[in-house]
Amino acid sequence: MKNLISAKTVIIFLSVMSLFGCGKFHTSGNEHTATDTTKVKSGMGDVALDYTLPDLNGDMISSKSLKGKFTVIHFATTWCPFCNAEAPNLEKFYQEFKKKNVQVIIIDVLEPRELVVQKLRDKYKLTFPILLDLDGAVATRFAPPDALPDLSRDEVMLASNLIIDPDGNIRYMSLLNTQTFDAKLLEIRKKLEELLADANHRQTGKIDFRVPLKTFPLTTSSFILLLKEKVRRSF
Repeated sequence: MKNLISAKTVIIFLSVMSLFGCGKFHTSGNEHTATDTTKVKSGMGDVALDYTLPDLNGDMISSKSLKGKFTVIHFATTWCPFCNAEAPNLEKFYQEFKKKNVQVIIIDVLEPRELVVQKLRDKYKLTFPILLDLDGAVATRFAPPDALPDLSRDEVMLASNLIIDPDGNIRYMSLLNTQTFDAKLLEIRKKLEELLADANHRQTGKIDFRVPLKTFPLTTSSFILLLKEKVRRSF
C-alpha cells in the first residue's frame, strides 16, 4: 500500500510538472516556463512578526527566544515537492551553520503533528526544530499582501525562505520561483555568509538593511493550486 501511494504521488507530481514544461527541480537560466513576472513589495528591513508555536514535542517556542541569533525560516507542507527537495539540504545547511550563531527552523502549515513527524522529520532525518502553524495564521501574517493573489494567504509562503537577524529584522525573503528553484539553497547561503561577515565587522561601517525579494512567475500560484487538487483527487 505504501509503495502504491508513493508511486501515485510521483505520477501526480510528474504530470503537474509536465503541464508547466518543467522536467526537473534545478532549472538553468536558459529554461523558461513563462515570461510574465510580478514583484513583491518588500518592506525594507521590517521587524519580523512575533509568534509562538508548538514544536513536535508539544513545547511552545516563541520567536522572542530566538533573538540574539540569525534565524533561517522555511515554510513547508509535506505535499509540497519543492519543500521536500529542500529538506535534506536544510539539514546540511543547519549542520554547517549551527556553530556560527545560526538557528534553522521549519514552520509547517496546516498539518497535524503525526503527519509532519512521519513525512518530514523522520523521512529526512531532520534534527532542527519543526514548528506547527496549525491554523496557518503565522504564514498568513508573513505573506506579502500583494503576492500571488490567486492563493490563500497561508499558501503564499510555502517553500519560502527567510533570514531574521539577531535583532529580529527580516534581512532576506524569497518566495517560490518555479523557474529558478534553488533546492541547494545557494542564494540564501551566500546572503547568510554576507550577514555573518557584517556581524563580525559591525564597527567598520553601517550594515545594509535592505531586504532582497526575488521575483517569481505567475505560474507559481497555478502550480500550487493544481498540485493540491491533483493530490486531493488521487486519494
